[in-house]
Amino acid sequence: MRKKLYVLLAMLLVAVMVLSACNSGQSTATTQPSTGQTEVTEAPAEATEAATEAPATEAPSGEVDCASPDVFCVGLVTDVGQIDDKSFNQSAWEGVKMALDKGVADKIDYIETTDAKDYEANIELFAQRGYDVIVTVGFALGQATNAMAQKYPDIDFIGVDQFQAWALDDDKTNDLPNMAGLIFHEDQAGFMAGALAGMLTQTGTIAAVLGTDLVPPVVAFKEGYEAGAKYVKPDINIISTYHPGGLENAFTDPEWGAATARQAMDQGADVIFGAGGKTGNGALIEVASAAKSGKQVYCIGVDTDQWYTVPEAHACLVSSAMKLITPGVFDLIQKAKDGQFPSGNYFGEVGLAPFHDFDSKIPQEVKDKLQEIREGLLNGTIDTGYKPGG
Repeated sequence: MRKKLYVLLAMLLVAVMVLSACNSGQSTATTQPSTGQTEVTEAPAEATEAATEAPATEAPSGEVDCASPDVFCVGLVTDVGQIDDKSFNQSAWEGVKMALDKGVADKIDYIETTDAKDYEANIELFAQRGYDVIVTVGFALGQATNAMAQKYPDIDFIGVDQFQAWALDDDKTNDLPNMAGLIFHEDQAGFMAGALAGMLTQTGTIAAVLGTDLVPPVVAFKEGYEAGAKYVKPDINIISTYHPGGLENAFTDPEWGAATARQAMDQGADVIFGAGGKTGNGALIEVASAAKSGKQVYCIGVDTDQWYTVPEAHACLVSSAMKLITPGVFDLIQKAKDGQFPSGNYFGEVGLAPFHDFDSKIPQEVKDKLQEIREGLLNGTIDTGYKPGG
């Protein structure tokens, strides 16, 4: 297990910060959802402002000490979405919890970012505690993660959805040995979801309710979805709508998601793909409400199998376009523990979730076609047409 040579200095600095915080009378609670335990410790004032959930700055008696060379600790920093977003952040956290459950990690913790300006500060809270692996979730944290990986070369960083091509100077791109970007072929998952939608629609109109187009994976999902639908039904009508806001609220606006899904259904859409965190979840739940009232509509989730994370959508949720984030995060943590951490881009797997209660309603020819498409995507005989940055 690798530990920074400057751990002793860091501990001394932390002690000074803790004494300062004690004088100010401020404290913060750290929750570890995997164990259900809550520990209340003193923290510096800037830490309480930067994070909703912050790691302890001083391990109480009997607590696991991440600065110890015999302890393996993993921390996770979310984007502005919550840890229980039933989608992206939650899937990554499940991968971290898996590392604890399987005995790979000795301690895990997370920080929920509430303001984008605190990305680096939140990451550094874990770095100063001597954590071995830090997972940051989302495209928006890419530059902050890269900066921290340069500052702390003895910590392994996993950037979920962070393509490793950040410019370090005019003629060099990122090739940090302690930085891995966990990325996915979202266009392929979207393509299969679009093909499913194209084969299920009775009206000839389908829709997608999306997060912001400032995030490349969202664009990839959208482009793949449209290409897959046209692959099986060339004359299909597709209504795709991006959230009009920026990174700060595009994935946390279920009301807009619901309203946009409702508008799409009013325009004839009978299959709706929700791809945008809580915003997309709002779309799924709205479609489910319509299905419960007797409307013949389907919805498709994203990132994880949302049958388990958004049970309110069961009435319409035929499948989900999955990025297998949980096993991808776990695999990289395991590699870090084993001293085999890869640098650069690390591709996780994608696929469609099971049909669950809709399985008997999906014709066998549809299932066979989806399998054919999956094989074609894997062997390269089917091209989604998506070009990153294009």
